[in-house]
Amino acid sequence: MTDQKKILLIGGTSEAVQINERISDLNHILLITSLAGRTNKPTPLNGEVLPNGFSEVRGMEALVKNRDISLVIDASHPFAVTISEKSERVCAEQGIEYWRFNRPEWEEQSGDNWSVEGSLETAVLELEPYKRIFLTIGRQELGAFEKLKNKDLLIRSIEPADFNPSDSSTTEIRSRGPFSVQDEMNLLREHQIEVLVSKNSGGDLTYAKIEAARNLSIPVIMIERPRNISAQSFSQIDALIRQLQLSV
Repeated sequence: MTDQKKILLIGGTSEAVQINERISDLNHILLITSLAGRTNKPTPLNGEVLPNGFSEVRGMEALVKNRDISLVIDASHPFAVTISEKSERVCAEQGIEYWRFNRPEWEEQSGDNWSVEGSLETAVLELEPYKRIFLTIGRQELGAFEKLKNKDLLIRSIEPADFNPSDSSTTEIRSRGPFSVQDEMNLLREHQIEVLVSKNSGGDLTYAKIEAARNLSIPVIMIERPRNISAQSFSQIDALIRQLQLSV
């Protein structure tokens, strides 16, 4: 009888949902999925799921040791630096294989007008010439923009955002994507947006806003992705599953 390979999948992204489904179809694998994102209505997943991350199992270190995990697949958000760095460190300390999945980055296309910035702080500095700003960086990162003065800020999130700039006005839209390019163009026109601020998260689900900005000749301040150099990394789900099948 073949022993089960015990895998910990760190989720919180749409790609993690797909990886969860693909791994669940394989034999001889016991899959545990920990959610790294923050939402009250996560997508249903197969296998054992830790909806509150590692807090309910006394930390990642305890989980991988007590459950005899042999492989960690980190499919958290490309900007989830803290969880990725910790996961790679824990795996190195405990001699566990660590794989990182990162969806491909967006690349500037003809007609785009991007200003690429290395951090939220430098992105804030680039907003001085603009009045009407669409912040599409996720509600957890909005704090960096609270000191902006005399701006009209549009934000959109699934969950309520704790964002209270004292010297700028805010319009909050509560909705869940994906959105079409036409939807995004209508939104940008309706709010007379002059500039869009986005992380280079990559993937197809949120690219429509970038295409809409291109179509309307609206500049984009693009925050570049943190560099995560791991021993084994993947940008395509098929490649990850093929490699996994070879190791089972």
